[in-house]
Amino acid sequence: MTATSATLRAEAAEAFAARHIGPTAAEIGTMLGTLGSASLDAFIESVVPAPIRLKGALAGPAPATEHEALAELRAMADKNRVFRSYLGLGYHGTLVPPVVQRNVLENPGWYTAYTPYQAEIAQGRLEALLNFQTMVIDLTGLPIANASLLDEGTAAAEAMAMLHAVSGDKRSTFLVASECHPQTIAVVATRAQSRGWTVKVVAAAAMVPDASTFGLLLSYPTTEGSVEDYRGLVERAHAAGALVTVASDLLALTLLTPPGEWGADVVIGNSQRFGVPMGYGGPHAAFFATRDAYKRHLPGRIIGVSRDADGNVALRMALQTREQHIRREKATSNVCTAQVLLAVMAGMYAVWHGPEGLTAIARRVHGHASRLADGITKAGHRLSHATFFDTVAVDLAQGSAAAVLAAAAAKGINLRALGPSRVAIALDETVTSADTAELIGLFGGAAAAGSTDRLGTFARTTDFLTHPVFHAHRSETSMLRYLRTLEGRDLSLAHSMIPLGSCTMKLNATAEMFPVSWPAFGALHPFAPVDQAAGYAELFAQLERWLADITGFAGVSLQPNAGSQGEYAGLLVIGAYHQARGERGRDVCLIPQSAHGTNPASAVMAGMSVVVVKTDTNGNIDLVDLRAKVEQYSARLAALMVTYPSTHGVFEATIREVCAIVHEHGGQVYMDGANMNAMVGVARPGDIGADVCHLNLHKTFCIPHGGGGPGMGPIGVAKHLVKHLPGHPVVPVGGDSGAVSAAPWGSASILPISWMYIRMMGGAALAEATKVAILNANYVAERLEPHYPVLYRGQNRRVAHECIIDLRHLKQSSGVEVEDVAKRLMDYGFHAPTVSFPVAGTLMIEPTESESLGELDRFCDALIGIREEIREIEAGVASREDNVLVRAPHTMAQCVADGWTRPYSREKAAFPAPWTRARKFWPTVTRIESAYGDRNLVCACLPTEAYAS
Repeated sequence: MTATSATLRAEAAEAFAARHIGPTAAEIGTMLGTLGSASLDAFIESVVPAPIRLKGALAGPAPATEHEALAELRAMADKNRVFRSYLGLGYHGTLVPPVVQRNVLENPGWYTAYTPYQAEIAQGRLEALLNFQTMVIDLTGLPIANASLLDEGTAAAEAMAMLHAVSGDKRSTFLVASECHPQTIAVVATRAQSRGWTVKVVAAAAMVPDASTFGLLLSYPTTEGSVEDYRGLVERAHAAGALVTVASDLLALTLLTPPGEWGADVVIGNSQRFGVPMGYGGPHAAFFATRDAYKRHLPGRIIGVSRDADGNVALRMALQTREQHIRREKATSNVCTAQVLLAVMAGMYAVWHGPEGLTAIARRVHGHASRLADGITKAGHRLSHATFFDTVAVDLAQGSAAAVLAAAAAKGINLRALGPSRVAIALDETVTSADTAELIGLFGGAAAAGSTDRLGTFARTTDFLTHPVFHAHRSETSMLRYLRTLEGRDLSLAHSMIPLGSCTMKLNATAEMFPVSWPAFGALHPFAPVDQAAGYAELFAQLERWLADITGFAGVSLQPNAGSQGEYAGLLVIGAYHQARGERGRDVCLIPQSAHGTNPASAVMAGMSVVVVKTDTNGNIDLVDLRAKVEQYSARLAALMVTYPSTHGVFEATIREVCAIVHEHGGQVYMDGANMNAMVGVARPGDIGADVCHLNLHKTFCIPHGGGGPGMGPIGVAKHLVKHLPGHPVVPVGGDSGAVSAAPWGSASILPISWMYIRMMGGAALAEATKVAILNANYVAERLEPHYPVLYRGQNRRVAHECIIDLRHLKQSSGVEVEDVAKRLMDYGFHAPTVSFPVAGTLMIEPTESESLGELDRFCDALIGIREEIREIEAGVASREDNVLVRAPHTMAQCVADGWTRPYSREKAAFPAPWTRARKFWPTVTRIESAYGDRNLVCACLPTEAYAS
């Protein structure tokens, strides 16, 4: 034990670090003994190359207890002033059903699960996402939808990219209606500029699609609330060979004719108002629906209906081979994530209310808007638009918009200025008759008893949400049981460790999660005047400073709302830097073979050409090939994207030399911070030579994965790049690059999670956590080495925070594939490590610092037990064709069935290890037939009788 370790362990029992770091002091000593190290510091010196190790202690806050940190953050939150915001712009007040808030948003069984790649132990989340897709399909009038995207702006940009992909490369113009939300226009423009496409922002009425136009973006309703008839424009666009995207509103679509019925090819939007707090910008689940013809171009993930080996209905992520990070440099998007937790909440909002409830809410909102319009017109003002759903735009008869806004602010109300004498008021489900009367009073009028339907000829005539799931759970008892049933079908960190390499599934402490539910953080509109968000401003400033200290950079942007967005934003910053220096020709991005799959996809999105750099037999960047590539592309070199420690799980000793080689030829170094959990307090990207680095706050800094989202991917940059950080069209945030997210600070409401983590840990404990994460990984590698070769090792035969074990030889000796081992681990109660990435036929294991020695041993014992089962096949004791691995996972229904004809016992199938008798996680389906689901793609809820059969 080091002095630091001893000090941390000797602190008061309330010290958070002792709660977060899993192994005790004695367990750390045991692991160090196994690895032949005298102390934790000596061990780290054997792992991390001396030239990159941090000199001195990490700067950071002093550690605070959970209660101290919560009190400090509460005082900060109280500096926010939560006005009643009628600003609209895609964000609205909403009433979160308490049964959903407590049992989904605040439930670790839902928020600590991983992306559902192992579908057999993710059936609950998959069903919830299928509900979300069904809801979107029904409301938009289009036949296929994905399981969510990051935000409305991103969804619009992805729609543009998809329309370009399906139209071919000869067209380059995208027409965007000026009636769209300004932040959506900005995100689309940023994406188009990097891809070399022309965006023309023009009023929809003035659009003239021609032979150069590949797509249109319209808004229905518009940002000012008007409901326009686009049928003629859509016909003209189609006649010109262009396709049409429509940004819409799910609640409005319960009353309005769906865009799919009048010709839209894509419909996108934000599901936030379906029971997800505004949260000063996020996280929220965007939706994306399109025609069946474009399903293989659809960005994001699709949940599809398939079947398992017994013929039972089973769900999985369909068409996975179209995932953009798998396509690497052939990708058209880097989206490999979603907003699963928020999509689940939005879908459950629809399950809870049903079509009748949603329609009633929509009619109530529209009724208030109509009465508001009546009262304002009777006061002598004129409406800007006669047809609307929830947003009333007003041309003032006298006076200025500023005077009205000031009078509103005095009453704690935010209205939207549209010009010197125009304002807009967007209503939502929280509005009451008293609120409406108060709003009318601001315009010198009085509330009227009657109201007028302002939907005109756009009233919806088709049914929606007809599936039984949207009618079955009206009582809270029923809804609670439904949510708990789905939760029970998913394995999460509440059950066992999830040892996924490069995904850092660590503790998401309860104290860190509390502030997400505080109204002072959750109820703020992202475009409220900044003086109403002083608490958020303080939090942002502190978090940015801490992250800058941790990374060694001069500036940080919190805007990117996913790791993939961080990569994209970082490359845009590099591109802007080169352009500012008059070097627009720098467009080549070097990417090692060992890079994360999103890296080449992000480079393509940023308008760069990808050139792959070889890795050597030890998994390191091949310096000879790197030098050859930088010489070859010297005049065009924009950047090198490097993951450090590498995706192969090692600290490459030559990383400083790698950075220097790139800099010598005028390039910038982008460091993928996905593996920052091996660096915090031990090494800093800025010191190593990186110019930009993104940080996955949903990995290293404790924001939970949420079943595949939310996430945050802020970027740190060197001093010369600070001025090129992302900007924003609605709320200035300082940078001169384009916006990459719809909200200025991304998913602001989950940033308190990372603030709490850093504040409670303090600098010394953050470094301690990194050291223990590396120790745990090396201990696992040491225990497994006699049974599974460890593929790559760094100096002194150490690994970093993760290790890759090689299973490729097992196919020849036993017929067992890596997928069989992954499925058999379910029977032992574990989620599989990362399968076949970055090397096919391998497992990449990352235990993190939060797992105790007992849990590490249990996991190792499971893999060793599986190896013994494989040896039985190799020895001929078990059949190659019919054995416990190829049949895995085993369900309770199989194990209690009357007939059992398998050549191994039920006990071996269901209870392969002692702990499975005391604490058994049962998969609800057996091995899923992926190909069947892809051949017969269904991405909406099936009738109940399909499940019964």
